[in-house]
Amino acid sequence: MIKLTVMGETPEEEIFKRAEETYDVSGVVADIIKNVRERGDAALLEYCDKFDGGAPESLEVTSAEFDEALAQLEPELVEVLKRAEENIRIFHEKQLREGFEISPREGVRLGQRVHPLEKVGLYVPSGTAALPSSVLMSAVPAKIAGCREIVMVTPARAGVVAPQILAAAKIAGVDRVFKIGGAQAVAALAYGTETVPRVDKIVGPGNAFVAEAKRQVFGKVAIDMIAGPSDILVMADSSADPELVAADMLSQAEHDKNATAVLVTDCEELAKKVREEIEVQLDKLPRRDIARASIENNGRIIIAHDLEEAVRAANRVAPEHMEIYTRDPERWLDKVVNAGSVFLGSATPEPVGDYYAGCNHTLPTGGTARFSSPLSVDDFVKKSQYMRYEPEALLREGADIALFAHSEGLDAHAASVERRLERWGK
Repeated sequence: MIKLTVMGETPEEEIFKRAEETYDVSGVVADIIKNVRERGDAALLEYCDKFDGGAPESLEVTSAEFDEALAQLEPELVEVLKRAEENIRIFHEKQLREGFEISPREGVRLGQRVHPLEKVGLYVPSGTAALPSSVLMSAVPAKIAGCREIVMVTPARAGVVAPQILAAAKIAGVDRVFKIGGAQAVAALAYGTETVPRVDKIVGPGNAFVAEAKRQVFGKVAIDMIAGPSDILVMADSSADPELVAADMLSQAEHDKNATAVLVTDCEELAKKVREEIEVQLDKLPRRDIARASIENNGRIIIAHDLEEAVRAANRVAPEHMEIYTRDPERWLDKVVNAGSVFLGSATPEPVGDYYAGCNHTLPTGGTARFSSPLSVDDFVKKSQYMRYEPEALLREGADIALFAHSEGLDAHAASVERRLERWGK
């Protein structure tokens, strides 16, 4: 049964404790990366045979396989994927940045330019469940940013990629798809092989091996974040329906045994009813073993003295997903400063954001919402800056610059300015 705690009565380290990985995969991942770097496609094919039930005839998905995948799906699902892509695109188009130029002082021009990354790699999980939503959430902002080539990797079972994943890739405009997963796929994207191109950045969630591989290749390529287990926090008052609150908490608990579901409320009666309702609903879930492990090991119900204390607790947790299920949810929105995505009101359960609303579902986990942000168009661009001084501007400001350089003991820096002052000041 889920743990029930009370603010002020239970030690805070117990209330805010997070699930942690219990095993170290860094050595195994380092070996996989080394093998892929040295042996390229041959290593990838061996890993496909070992982990995915057989090596494919071709590592890259062919146009015929795309067509076959679309033909396999129900037309209704294809239309839903198209509508979801449109919703995601409309939201992310608002994130496009433009460069700027200013002239803050006479004879001085400063500016910033925004460039799309040339080539990006998308990792799409396909372990216990195929996730076409992850394709859309990564590919759509990359496309909007203007990336020249979008490359996707995803595990294939016996050489076959889930048709819904290929359909989503086609709809979102992915350029190339490869039938590889795990740390080996990350290594291939980071270093390139005979078949898989090297990319500039890798984005997308994955298991502990994928996360560790992204950590190890960071610096060789950019990454979006180190994704951990999923989590949700529901902040609710006495107006909340315990059946719906329990359902929302279980929607994240079924992801992973290490996932975390938290309810923080000022209503003790609601807390008890949600606790009971979770037990009722757990037994009906197809993934109940996963969800139960998550709930019993990591789940918590926190009773706060009031909603002000509840929102402070939420900011302390810094959840990936936060639902505000109160009489006036908008009232609390400005007070939430540490959350990946906020869901307001009883008609906005977390799956709305996972699939369809348009906001991105790749979010900071593990409390990193304190300093990190959802995946966005910004993740697929880089910025450069430029400046131009006219001679009169350097004559006016050069002495300040030279003095600054001398103060740091960098006399050659100062001399590069002072020589111009001597020459042009005459």
